[in-house]
Amino acid sequence: MDYQKRQKRFWHPMSSAAAGHTAPTVVIARGDGNYVWDVEGHRMLDGVGGLWNVNVGHNRPEVKAAIARQMDELSYYQTFDGVAHPRVYDLADRLCEMFKQEDMQRVMFGSGGSDAVETALKMARQYWVAAGQPSRTKFLSLRNGYHGVHVGGTSIGGNGVYHYNHGPLLPGCVQLDTPWLYRNPWGCEDPQQLVEHCIRQLEEVIGFHGAQTIAAFVAEPVQGAGGLIVPPADYWQRVRAVLDRHGILLIADEVVTGFGRTGSMLGSRGWGVVADILCLAKGISAGYVPLGATMYNSRIAQAIEQGEGFSSVIMHGYTYSGHPLACAASLAVLDIVEAEDLPANAARVGRDLLEQLLPLKAGFETVGDVRGKGLMLALDLVTDKESRTPLDPGKGFAARVADAARRRGVLVRAIANKVVMSPPLTLTPSEADLIAHTLREALQECCRDSPSIA
Repeated sequence: MDYQKRQKRFWHPMSSAAAGHTAPTVVIARGDGNYVWDVEGHRMLDGVGGLWNVNVGHNRPEVKAAIARQMDELSYYQTFDGVAHPRVYDLADRLCEMFKQEDMQRVMFGSGGSDAVETALKMARQYWVAAGQPSRTKFLSLRNGYHGVHVGGTSIGGNGVYHYNHGPLLPGCVQLDTPWLYRNPWGCEDPQQLVEHCIRQLEEVIGFHGAQTIAAFVAEPVQGAGGLIVPPADYWQRVRAVLDRHGILLIADEVVTGFGRTGSMLGSRGWGVVADILCLAKGISAGYVPLGATMYNSRIAQAIEQGEGFSSVIMHGYTYSGHPLACAASLAVLDIVEAEDLPANAARVGRDLLEQLLPLKAGFETVGDVRGKGLMLALDLVTDKESRTPLDPGKGFAARVADAARRRGVLVRAIANKVVMSPPLTLTPSEADLIAHTLREALQECCRDSPSIA
């Protein structure tokens, strides 16, 4: 079947729906290990990891067997009205054990990252109601941050393209500047000075709004979709200290960074920071069955469970909260993550891949920056290295680089003017070599064909 001629009756997320938008569709037919094949049989290394989430690779027999066993036992039941099933007990226990050093005591399940963030925002507000400070309703977050597509997550998101068609959004959401060494409003290139600027701004914003109005600060330990921005090493610890001084909750959006992608089991753990609420998804089930989770420490759990009146009632949840198949898949995935120590592999192989990609900055005029942490990496494309002027996404150069890499057997992702990599955490050193070699060839081809851009 020629899928390029087949009528599409669906819209692609984050893509133009205009009638004249005719970009070819990459139709993936199957996957195995760290590779996928399109409908024409073209084999490609999955340098995107599905969408930041196929952390253990495709077609793992252990995960498929766990899902099949659960289907034979119970495919679905709900967790409302005092009802549960064995796997939701098992997974809640497993997660609390994995994150006991963060003092995580309770979990609420959903179907993905957007659910996890929305749940975190609502329950943070409920915490303050239960704690007797209902005026704490505002959320602080970072520019360039991405927190999913529900109204709450969109409202705290720090990129306007997600806002334009969907306003007005949730009031009381305040964005601060991102600790981005490559591009920041202070023109600062020293990591420590950048942190000082960011912390001073945080203190000023809290002072202006009043700590008594602020529920939580929400951020990704490493920003993903907003540009793969790695903060300076002590940024998170400094933020945590400010929040503690003002009694503000810290919500770590670990949807992408959780379960090993940055080289630690949690991105926040890698920075030596403990959050009050964790938003988890993607790697929790590695894409086998949709699942998200929001976890709460004892401070949150005790306040809500001991709250007076209606403040102890959880008026939130989803039809598929704690879905049996998703829980079974997650338990099998987490077995693999721990048994194969995938966080350590992500740190080791990611470091080697970054070292191989760094020379691209010197080798190509259009590569302004190369950055990453663990198996989250990106090339930042520019029109002028000295001014760091971003390449116009409308030129399509990043997409052409991704297309050239795909033709050579490596899938990477073009996000605006960046080329992003998030391969499975099972990536081998030889596969990292392949990604680096392929991207060099793809850039050479695209710069040769588009000399005015390069």
